Amino acid sequence: MAETTTIDLLSGWPAQSLFPTNELSSAAVAVLKIPETYRAGLNYGDDEGYLPLRQNLRKYLANFYTPERKASVDRVCITGGASQNLACILQVFTDPLVTRTVWIIEPSYYLAFRIFEDAGFHGDKLRGVPPDEGGVDLGFLETAMKQVESTPAETTQQPIKPCQPHRKIYRHIIYCVPTFSNPTGLIMPLSKRQELLQLARKHDALLICDDVYDFLRWPSRPGVEVKQATATLPRIVDLDILDDEKDATSFGNCVSNGSFSKILGPGCRVGWGESTPRFIHGLTQAGSTRSGGAPSQMMSTIINELFKENFLEAHIEKTLIPEYARRYALFLAAIKHDLYPLGFRLDESVINRETVGGFFMWLQLPDGIDCYQLAARAATHGVSFSIGPTTAVTRPLEVDLPFKNFIRLCFTFEEDHRLVEGVRRIALAAG
Repeated sequence: MAETTTIDLLSGWPAQSLFPTNELSSAAVAVLKIPETYRAGLNYGDDEGYLPLRQNLRKYLANFYTPERKASVDRVCITGGASQNLACILQVFTDPLVTRTVWIIEPSYYLAFRIFEDAGFHGDKLRGVPPDEGGVDLGFLETAMKQVESTPAETTQQPIKPCQPHRKIYRHIIYCVPTFSNPTGLIMPLSKRQELLQLARKHDALLICDDVYDFLRWPSRPGVEVKQATATLPRIVDLDILDDEKDATSFGNCVSNGSFSKILGPGCRVGWGESTPRFIHGLTQAGSTRSGGAPSQMMSTIINELFKENFLEAHIEKTLIPEYARRYALFLAAIKHDLYPLGFRLDESVINRETVGGFFMWLQLPDGIDCYQLAARAATHGVSFSIGPTTAVTRPLEVDLPFKNFIRLCFTFEEDHRLVEGVRRIALAAG
């Protein structure tokens, strides 16, 4: 990349230099040499996805999250990545005339907003939930949900979508990134996860959890051995696992949205969903899946090869985590050196946690600096980043924009010297 090009701290992308190209090439060759495998890959796949990959994923997820009850393979389906799966979840389990509101826990992954809008949720049907020290103001959310439910529905028409045995239409949707949240890097504490799940059950809500950064974690203190540990907190979907007797009839109140985009490469377009067996069956009955089978079928057979000899686990532990931990420390040091003297600040409760991770840093601006003006000046210095207001749901009548004193910086995409130079250019733009 030429030195004169813009330094990209905006795109939430993995490092291109860390793509396991040799292993993917070998896996593709291995798949295409075996008729049984390449026929499975090149044909329409099962609605649930390539079974060997689902089986290996089930084992891998169980080992990492160590839930009290191990998930069966019928709790997992293969998807075309987290974004595609979000769209399918909304297609099957929501109806704009029945589902009252989509609640976005803010600040949030802003590119997901259009997916909700495409499903018919915009204006008053798409609302933000402000954060507190635990990542979500549950008191605000419950009060707002009660207020919505006390208001008569806008229409008495029949639901747009036909009634089907595989479908349940939820009254509310709650979208969040519980672990290493995009953009804040926060980890939602266990008590908040439990309370949020209880709130979802109480108000017939579906929690859609983007669990895409969970594997990328490292110690915040320098000098501590960097390795992939098991998850420190259970996913909300694990908390929602019901007893055997109810499994066959319950859709549950949470779905975990996973992806290989952050740990292998976004272009693979392979991810997974995990929930109750009935929910997963319903998810696989989305029209696009029923027509063409599970998405990314050929790539699923290739990725499955990477589970052999534990390559995927080793790639995360020996390549991704040490490299991203190093970039994180380098970027943090540059911010403290160049931006702290100007009044910029990071959330100490995040950066001083025993474990940090994810892709982003959420940087608070000094008093008197406007994020729009800073971004415009930074562009003239050849550096780009996201501004805080984009991470909030649009509030047409609200003059005081949320998060206008924050910017989001991605530390994973650019190489070392460009990360440090990017911070220096932000300091120049702020001066």
